[in-house]
Amino acid sequence: MAATRGEQHPLVKLARAAIEAYVRERRRLKPAEAPTAVKGEPAGVFVTLRTGSTGDLRGCIGTIEPSQPTLAQETIANAISAATRDPRFAPVQPAELNDLVIDVSVLYPPEPITSTAQLDPKHYGVIVQHGWRRGLLLPDIPGIDDVETQVAYARQKAWIEPDEPVELFRFRVEKYS
Repeated sequence: MAATRGEQHPLVKLARAAIEAYVRERRRLKPAEAPTAVKGEPAGVFVTLRTGSTGDLRGCIGTIEPSQPTLAQETIANAISAATRDPRFAPVQPAELNDLVIDVSVLYPPEPITSTAQLDPKHYGVIVQHGWRRGLLLPDIPGIDDVETQVAYARQKAWIEPDEPVELFRFRVEKYS
């Protein structure tokens, strides 16, 4: 069961406020305007948007490592990007805001692994890398139930062919809804 907005984690409230300010007013929210104080060390953050009425993906953008000085700033930047810059979708419109379901995933630092046997798609996200091409898949994605599927999707995202060698990394997340 989804939490009501009053029960949402501060990072989710911040992401929603950032998206609403940007979509309605084209204004970038300042961390001091957060609806609730946000605590935490700088980290990579992914913001995932779904349509509440259908459950369909509406946007997902993030950073593997922090690119902003604070966790709040990272969340604001990636929330706005998920709503307006995901190349798979048109930008979110004001009429859609009330139907958005928002998840914020805070990434732990990735660790290199030597084998897919060290992965578990329910508990670890994966990064595949070949040269400069890099694909990431968050953990616990509906329909991604085995390691082979998880790695295959990450390869597709990076345009890495199935027979190309890759470096593998795994990471954990703290996911907030």
